[in-house]
Amino acid sequence: MGQLKKKNKNLMVEIEKKFTVNKVLWEKIKKPIPNVIKQSYISDEKKCTVRVRIKNNKGFLTIKGETINISRSEYDYQIPLEDAQAMMDEFSSKTLFKNRYEVLVGDHLWEVDEFKGKLEGLIIAEIELKNENEKFELPNWIDKEVSNNPRYYNSNLIKEL
Repeated sequence: MGQLKKKNKNLMVEIEKKFTVNKVLWEKIKKPIPNVIKQSYISDEKKCTVRVRIKNNKGFLTIKGETINISRSEYDYQIPLEDAQAMMDEFSSKTLFKNRYEVLVGDHLWEVDEFKGKLEGLIIAEIELKNENEKFELPNWIDKEVSNNPRYYNSNLIKEL
């Protein structure tokens, strides 16, 4: 993906790798207190997904562009909690729940999601990078890379509910 010029402060380019997690090894590490996440999708088109999320007690609206390799444009806005809940209630029929752990490994922050409800047992780890070729330390609890497997996109996982 070509480098995007930042047109406003909310535009970012998300460069992210995703991995499944080995549950046995994951259970052995000390974990921080997780963030509790509830999220729904208003739109899940290939070229553009629109997500509404409640993370702990804050609301967020996120618009993401089409994924090319492991990169995509992203606009992220904090919104009032009441608006986030109203959008979920009015515009989406399914909501997923997960606990997100933020774990520092080397110089990188890993976000590890333990899904709840019908997706219970699924654990996905994500790492955001500065560029697609950036080197990083792979924790021993990582199983396999699924960055290019659309089945593991949250916008597709929610369809399994």
